[in-house]
Amino acid sequence: MTLTQRFRAFFSRPTPISSSLPTPTVRSTMPTDVAPVKQDVAATFLPALPVTLAPSEPLPDWLADEESLRDEGVLFGLSDARPDGKVAQIRAFFGQQSAPLEESIHQYTEQIGEINQFINERETRIATLRHQLDELRNAQPASTNLIRTAASLLLLEVMCVGTFFLVDETLRPAFPNRWVAVGVFLAGMFNLAGRTSFFYETGTRLTARRLIEEVGLPLAASVFILVQALETKSTVQAVGLFLFVFFLFLLGGKLLLTTLTSLQNDINVVLANRRLLVRKQEDVPRLEAEINQLVREVDGLRTQKWPFVTSLNQTEARRVQLNTQRDRLVNLFISEFELARSLRERLPESQREAMFK
Repeated sequence: MTLTQRFRAFFSRPTPISSSLPTPTVRSTMPTDVAPVKQDVAATFLPALPVTLAPSEPLPDWLADEESLRDEGVLFGLSDARPDGKVAQIRAFFGQQSAPLEESIHQYTEQIGEINQFINERETRIATLRHQLDELRNAQPASTNLIRTAASLLLLEVMCVGTFFLVDETLRPAFPNRWVAVGVFLAGMFNLAGRTSFFYETGTRLTARRLIEEVGLPLAASVFILVQALETKSTVQAVGLFLFVFFLFLLGGKLLLTTLTSLQNDINVVLANRRLLVRKQEDVPRLEAEINQLVREVDGLRTQKWPFVTSLNQTEARRVQLNTQRDRLVNLFISEFELARSLRERLPESQREAMFK
């Protein structure tokens, strides 16, 4: 009668006996035929990392046979030995078996992480380019009043030229030199040099200094023309000429300057619209081609990634298998140990010695 049979003669319990454990086989799960990435992603091609796993060692006799493992547990339970050492041996053996798998999992994870990084970079770039493309497609030419502004400027120039001849005709009897009329006319148009005018601003505080600055020269030039006009024209004509040239000097200068600024703005808008049309003709095809190129690269990287993901899942499944087998054997040993230890505490010394005879 064997030791286990003697032991079970004192205390037995039904325990399912399974067939002998199959020897776990650890194979390399690294893909050997990874689809190459297309030519457009050759710069980011990540070659497979070769993993060479050592052949798995067969289980020791006491671990391969569950009956032997039960005997080990019974012997440890009936003796004064602690089970920690034997449990550590079981865990160490399976740790040695799973070490190559852990290395493979680590390499697969790093490889997949690198590919995901490349994919994320390209997807971010694709999102940016699509945003730029949408903005460019939705951009519309700005409206402009170039023709109206040019016509207004032309009319103002004609008005200023006509007013100059009117001033020249008034001053010629007293001042035959035409440059005098030019000087008086430019003095009256002094507001051209001003940056702003209280006539075109709202909410500004009008001071005496500003009033003199903006009205002084136009008023002086108009009064000078009035004095000369009184010598050759009637009082009504002279006063009418004074009022006309005074308001023209006062407001015409700013109006001319504002029209010139509007003309410059309208020209800038026209140039910007032309640049927008050129960009739509040149940049839209370029952006679309770049987006398509990046999409192909992302597809190629994903195609490259899936074999690694599949191998990673298979390797993790093998690791779980080994860990499950390890835990089952450890629990089997511990249960037999505890059962034997509890029985030993209840048996008298004579019966303990009889079991080992």
